[in-house]
Amino acid sequence: MPRTTTEANAKKSSIRAVVEHVFAHQKMRYGLCIRTIGLARAETKLTLANLAYNFDRLVLHERSSTIR
Repeated sequence: MPRTTTEANAKKSSIRAVVEHVFAHQKMRYGLCIRTIGLARAETKLTLANLAYNFDRLVLHERSSTIR
């Protein structure tokens, strides 16, 4: 495989890994499984899961900044 292709794959893979870690965390921690009737309910469920995840991250960062 050419070096340029290898470098492009590595860049895409690193981005994909970050995104997939977020979804895996939401699925494991919040039991995120979207089985709703209607797009509005699915969007609401995803929004609430994202909000909860962001609050968890905020608490993590706040705690780590007070320790330093």
